Amino acid sequence: MNKEQEKVPQQEKEEVGSQLDQKETISYDDFAKLDIALGTILSVEVVEGADKLLRLMVDTGEKESDGTIMPRQIVSGIREYFDDVQSLVGKQCPFLINLESRTIRGYESQGMILAAEHDGVLAMLIPHADLPPGTRVV
Repeated sequence: MNKEQEKVPQQEKEEVGSQLDQKETISYDDFAKLDIALGTILSVEVVEGADKLLRLMVDTGEKESDGTIMPRQIVSGIREYFDDVQSLVGKQCPFLINLESRTIRGYESQGMILAAEHDGVLAMLIPHADLPPGTRVV
C-alpha cells in the first residue's frame, strides 16, 4: 500500500477539524484573485540533491500559437509521500497557476499543486470526472 492510500480513522477526522489553526479571514475579492486550474501531470523528475522536491511538468491547458501544449514546470516538496513518484504521471490535480514564479534549486516553479496533508499522509485532490486540462476550479 502506498503512503497516499492510507486511511485516517473517522474519530481522528472529526478531531482534526476542531484543531486547525484558523487563518485570517479574506474577502471574496481576495479569493477571486486565485486562478486554480486542473492540470494533468505529464512527467515527474526527482530534483537531484533534494530529499523532498519533485519537478513536475503539467498540462494546464495552455497552448503555443501552433496548438502544441505549453506545459508548466511546478517544483513541489511532495516526494516523501510517494513510493513511486512516476505514479503521479497522468494524474489530474488542481494547481494554483497565478502564483508568482519562484526559483527553487535552480528550477523556476510556475505554480503550486494543491493537496491535503495530515500526520504524514498526503491526499491528492483528484477530480472524480475526467475534465480537460485548464478547467477552472470554481
